Amino acid sequence: MTAVSARDRILSRLREARGADPSAHDSERALVEARIREHPVGPRPTMAWTDAVERFRAECVRAASTVDTVATRAEVPLAVARYLVAKQLPTQAVAWPELGDLDWAAADIEIDFRAAQGDDPVGITGAHLAIAETGTLMFLSTPRTHPVTSLLPETHVAVVPASRVVRTMEDAFERTRVEVGALPRATNFVSGPSRTADIEGVLQIGAHGPFRVHVIVVDDRAPPASA
Repeated sequence: MTAVSARDRILSRLREARGADPSAHDSERALVEARIREHPVGPRPTMAWTDAVERFRAECVRAASTVDTVATRAEVPLAVARYLVAKQLPTQAVAWPELGDLDWAAADIEIDFRAAQGDDPVGITGAHLAIAETGTLMFLSTPRTHPVTSLLPETHVAVVPASRVVRTMEDAFERTRVEVGALPRATNFVSGPSRTADIEGVLQIGAHGPFRVHVIVVDDRAPPASA
């Protein structure tokens, strides 16, 4: 006898309540699978803004992140150092291995390229994509892009190339399907520092993540062509 799951029984009762055959037919399954493969995009709000990077920066600030911009990737360590010194924060950090080619020693930052642990004060990461509409960072978990590095330290610094900024979350999923295919085990979206108002309605910062998020945008966009 074929085992029937609780899910199948629930769906069968729902179909019966609609006056349909309790058993799904192959043609119906094919329609559903085709719909899923198409990834249809639903209605979107009107967005009058045109510059996705400027919108991303503004929405980061609205979400209580701080933002800096550098012209080249090589400038990132000094930008991180400026931020940490200005905020009187430790200059010891952990970072994703993809940032290991930068000259951190010249910026007087002591850095380890590994996943964060509970006592690491600063975590420095890249980002898979950034979403301009909401000022959101998108992270995909891989052995070299550790999710904990953006979650455990009290201070999170994210390095975002301008070329990785997309307009909407729908755009982010579409680009991810093209570049990556199936999503990994963990996909995280971060909009500003961690916060909650669950405790007596009082806003708490850093309740289940970093107290502060600093975004460094690397403006790697091509300059406009000369006339």
